[in-house]
Formats: sequence, structure tokens, C-alpha cells
Amino acid sequence: MLIPSDPVNAFLDYPDVPVPHAADGPLAGITFAVKDIYDVAGYVTGCGNREKMDEGVPAKATAPCVQRLLDAGAQFVGKTHTAELAFSLDGRNTRLGTPANPAAPGRVPGGSSSGSAAAVAAGLVDTALGSDTGGSVRGPASLCGLVGLRPTFGRIDISGTMPLAPSFDTVGWFTRDIDLFARIGAVMLGEDAGGPPIRRLLVAEDGFAALMSAREAAALAPAAEKARAAFETVETVTVAPEGLDAWMPVFRACQGFEAWQVHGRWIMARRPELMPAVAARFEASRRITLAEYRDAEARRAAVRARVSDLLGDDTAILLPTLPTVALRLDDDEAAFEAFRARALAILCISGLSGVPQISLPMAAMDGFPLGLSLIGPAGRDRALIDLAARVMG
Repeated sequence: MLIPSDPVNAFLDYPDVPVPHAADGPLAGITFAVKDIYDVAGYVTGCGNREKMDEGVPAKATAPCVQRLLDAGAQFVGKTHTAELAFSLDGRNTRLGTPANPAAPGRVPGGSSSGSAAAVAAGLVDTALGSDTGGSVRGPASLCGLVGLRPTFGRIDISGTMPLAPSFDTVGWFTRDIDLFARIGAVMLGEDAGGPPIRRLLVAEDGFAALMSAREAAALAPAAEKARAAFETVETVTVAPEGLDAWMPVFRACQGFEAWQVHGRWIMARRPELMPAVAARFEASRRITLAEYRDAEARRAAVRARVSDLLGDDTAILLPTLPTVALRLDDDEAAFEAFRARALAILCISGLSGVPQISLPMAAMDGFPLGLSLIGPAGRDRALIDLAARVMG
């Protein structure tokens, strides 16, 4: 890393290789870090896994999404920890080290973009790239008190990256404030295709019902009321008429099948010593049949149609980012699995439908961050960021 110290264990201890950047540009003076699934010329891409790091060779080229920041004048300072093979929502990595959560000491930072979120939350960098397949930007943003976006699927070039589930993988980033977030969005996203102002808000009753308890609902209430006040029309809606608990297995089947197609051959040949929770996820993924995947894909198409109908081109959906605050590092595996299942029930909405979602640091419970999210129409990412700025005030 190219910074003096790393008190939160956000960065990997790779040999420092300077990465050239433009002398000026819209992001001149901004420092950034990169999740260790993105190629950066001169650096190994370790993917949070010891075996991948040991057998890896330095990348010859830099991923386009990273290069875009460099070309805009931003300065690269290092690569950050990720959960193993990016297959975790809590951010723990017992093999390479779990980054601390600067906003919730003694608690997980969220994953899998754990190091990127920790680096930004600790003020070590201005921004950092993460990736979001099932919630790996939105989740850490919520738990670390940051702004984080899952963009419209396919909006940002994700080549030069370790895939997890290719039909879900997206490039996202974190900042501590919405103004810088919007500046980075202008560089990363380009221009929206156009459309009317987003004036209508749908409050997702089933999203709020997925919160762990009434305490989380009470903590989010003032922020939700502030968000409602920013819209001309506000209505409540049940996003998933059949229940979010019915949508979540669709996501798990599609993601899991794709993850095994990507990594299964290497896992079977290399037999890496994966963390038990990650190994269990890959084992469950191995068992998903092609018929089950095709059935899930058909159901996914229905989810896409439902969400598209709700959003139209002038509507946003308001919902919690996650069901609760960060779990303690010493919580048991049952607690982490319960959290993961409840979280995916909320997070799968934009994952399955491919629309953008931004998590905003607008609430806290017991002093720990709790994110509020806005989902917007596909391709309206910058309009969604502008809307988020208005909501945050």
C-alpha cells in the first residue's frame, strides 16, 4: 500500500508498485483503493484466497473500471481485503484477516468488499472500488456508514475482474459523502439515457417488514420520513406479492449455479482450504442442477418484469439496505447464517431485476450505522444519485 499506516487492516501487504495516473482531471487529488478482485498492472489479483495469491502472477493490464479513475486524475494507493472469492456478506476472512469496522468496533465490516469499505470509513482513502453481486457494496455501506451503489447491471465495464456470478456481478464504490460520490459517478457512469424526473416514491412494506425487529424500524423511521418529504407522490407497496422469502431462493439458485460454473473446476482440482462458511456455500452451489437453474431463471424474469412495472421511468422504491446493524465478530455461525438469509431477502430485489440501488448513511441503532436505500429505474443511475443527494439534504 502507498499510505503510511493501516490501523484497520483494510489493505493487503503487496509490494508497492506505483500506478501512473493523469496529472489533472475531474478527480485530481482524490485517492482510491481497489478491492482485490480487480486487475491492477503490476499487482497479483488474490481474490481474498491464499491459494490464489500464491499461484497468481502480477497482472499485465489494469481493469477498465480502475483505469477510468486513473485517467480522471485519481491516485491509486493499494488493494484491499475481500472475503474469499467474494462469496460472503459479512466480510470475515479468517485466513488473510478481517478488516475492522471503523464505525462499529468489534463488529464485522460487511462483505465481500470489506477492505474497501473499511479503508473509506477510516478516512485512509477518499473512495474505493468494491463489487456487488448479492450485496457486497450495499451491505458494507450500510454497516460502515457510507454511501454505496450497486449500478444498473452492465452499466460499468467489469472486465479484468474475477467473476463470481457473471449475470449479477457489478462494479460499485464507496464514499463518506454524497457530493464526492456524485463526482465519481460522473466519471464511472457517463450520461444517463434520459427520462423524466423521479418524482414518485414507493415505500416497500415488505422490505421494512424484513427488518429484524421493531427497534430497527424505529431507528430508520426519521430517515424514512425525510426521504418521503423529498417526493411529490408517496405510496406504499408490496414489492413481492408472493413474498420476498420466495424471491430469495431464486437469487440463491441463480447465483450459486453460476458461481460453481466459474470456480468449481478450480476448487475440485486445487482443493483450497476455504473458510468453512464459504466452503459450505460452494458445496451447496455444486448441488444446484441445470434444471433448477433454468427454473430459477424463468422465475427471475418474472421478478424483473414486476420491478420494472413498479418503477416505470419516474419512480423510486424506498427500503432498508439490511435487516439490522453489523453483527459482532464473535457471534456464532447460526447468527451469521440467519443474518445472511434475512439480508438476501431484501438485497435480492435489485440483484434479480438488474436495477440500480444506492445505500445512504442516514440512520443508526445503538450507535451503529443502519443504511436506507433507494432503488431506481434501470439506466437512471445518475438520476438516482442526484435524488439521493436531495434526500440526504
